[in-house]
Amino acid sequence: MVKIIQGGDIKALKGKTVAVIGYGAQGRAQALCMHDSGVSVIVGVRKDGESWKKVKDDGLEVTTISDAASKGDIIHILIPDEIQGDIYEQEIKQHVKKGKTLSWSHGFNIVFKRIIPPKDVDVIMVAPKAPGTEERKRYLEGFGVPGLIAVKQNASGKARDTALAIAAACGFTRAGVLDCSFENEAFEDLFGEQAVLCGGLSELIKAGFETLVDKGYPPEMAYFECLHEMKLIVDLVYEGGLSYMWHVVSNTAEYGGRTRGKMIITDEVRKNMKKILADVESGKFADEWISEYKKGLPNLKRLREEEAKHPIEVVGKDIRALFKKK
Repeated sequence: MVKIIQGGDIKALKGKTVAVIGYGAQGRAQALCMHDSGVSVIVGVRKDGESWKKVKDDGLEVTTISDAASKGDIIHILIPDEIQGDIYEQEIKQHVKKGKTLSWSHGFNIVFKRIIPPKDVDVIMVAPKAPGTEERKRYLEGFGVPGLIAVKQNASGKARDTALAIAAACGFTRAGVLDCSFENEAFEDLFGEQAVLCGGLSELIKAGFETLVDKGYPPEMAYFECLHEMKLIVDLVYEGGLSYMWHVVSNTAEYGGRTRGKMIITDEVRKNMKKILADVESGKFADEWISEYKKGLPNLKRLREEEAKHPIEVVGKDIRALFKKK
């Protein structure tokens, strides 16, 4: 069983500068949390872009990606996966010298060899298991969100200390962190997104909605049943696991769910999940995704447009408007 690590301190970061590359949800949250914990932080973004102003407004030091990589002892790369390889080659690589640390919050570019660091630097990962907005909120409340740490290269002999210190500075060790490998994090994360959290869930919601509407039930009621109430169930699972969810719902819901759920997740579905995982582990999905990005995202744009026109999105937009404060 993997041991949960709690506590931790930031002494390994004393006298060092963390260069956070990117200022999206994760970049902003982690940079602000580290800064508030007393860590020397600079942020590297595109000069005079939208993020440049946000960094300045937040009171942090802002500079170009190249300059931040030059000044940083620890280069913490938090820009989107698909652009990291090109940005690394163009603006970061020349500043990666012996004694520095390269850091990520997702293993994609290291595992799939989009970026190959020199052997004389530490390579680590500090990955929060929450969106950036949630981790910042929890930090400000005096706690934190759980996370993962990993070491790919330990040139200095102190790479894990650095990863733990970053996790502590972001508040992750208050909740607890787990040791893992870059491969474990990357493979599990991609599989979870595709098969369960994003892909599987959205298709399940739409399939349920379509089944009811095709049979003549009002779309508004189908929306409430198959999408709106999903949050209520997920909150119960998040709070106390599946057992707690079954305990809270009605006996009718429990019996129906326990006896019919396996009719949805059939052996064929499980076989498809194994195929999704195999494509992740082999690098097939990574190659497909980077190829899609380099072509200008034609398939992703088409899929976005198609789903925006789906009846559940059209109906949902009107229903959600009813809940907004006047």
